[in-house]
Amino acid sequence: MESANQTISVTEFILLGLSAHPKLEKTFFVLILLMYIVILLGNGLLILVTVSVSRLHTPMYYFLGNLSFLDICYTTSSVPLTLDSFLTPRKTISFSACAVQMFLSFAMGATECVLLGMMAFDRYVAICNPLRYPAVMSKAAYVPMAVSSWAAGSAASMVQTSLAMRLPFCGNNIINHFTCEILAVLKLACADISINVISMGVTNVIFLGVPVLFIFVSYIFILATILRIPSAEGRKKAFSTCSAHLVVVVVFYGTILFMYGKPKSKDPLGADKQDVSDKLTSLFYGVVTPMLNPIIYSLRNKDVKAAVKTLVSQKCFTQ
Repeated sequence: MESANQTISVTEFILLGLSAHPKLEKTFFVLILLMYIVILLGNGLLILVTVSVSRLHTPMYYFLGNLSFLDICYTTSSVPLTLDSFLTPRKTISFSACAVQMFLSFAMGATECVLLGMMAFDRYVAICNPLRYPAVMSKAAYVPMAVSSWAAGSAASMVQTSLAMRLPFCGNNIINHFTCEILAVLKLACADISINVISMGVTNVIFLGVPVLFIFVSYIFILATILRIPSAEGRKKAFSTCSAHLVVVVVFYGTILFMYGKPKSKDPLGADKQDVSDKLTSLFYGVVTPMLNPIIYSLRNKDVKAAVKTLVSQKCFTQ
């Protein structure tokens, strides 16, 4: 009988989420729903502005439009599922739907890492080599850069998702998460996952380590160039062109470090509380960063604020 149970293949997963805390589910449903609406409106407005206003047809705003679209895709791949799990007593997801959701989330996360690196390069050229900027960051250069970011993130996600979903799942189908997060799914496999772990490690180095190093080096050169500008007004103007991107990078990678860098509790009671804390941190990471990105770029960028005002005035005038 025991051996028979071990041969049962999993056709669906149960998402544990906050099942043990039903009161929290209602509270977080309202909170996450409001944040998701802000994400759709804020990033949607940024996309509309960067497409509609001709003076924003530059490499920096092209990358920003891609980032906004990516944030909408990233949250849409997981937030509706999370909201549904807050209202549904039995929180199940089919095997194939889990694979799709895993692929989309991983692809969007990996793409954002590369895209932030591309945006750092754009700021480096603009500040450190302004005379060569039109030639280096021509449309023939920045469009393929953005496309390669999406292609690289999708390819990495395809590899990781394929490796994960090829594993045998023999009975335990309870995912201790809100969504089909890849690490949570790997814990359910009834086979050796060493290849998956090694592959994930290599992918993390390529998509987390390399972009962080590239961004860090870029900003060292940017800072050195800004400090050599003789006037205070010139230094302020130069720094303002990259401050929004820098804040987004700090928020994005700072949240990742907070999530995965904090020590684990060895006390059983503390471990249970930390488990809830980890899941909530992961949940908010998936919505806070995409929500903050358009706010940061709107508040810290005069061109975006002016473009929004122009767009709104045009709409009011046409009506």
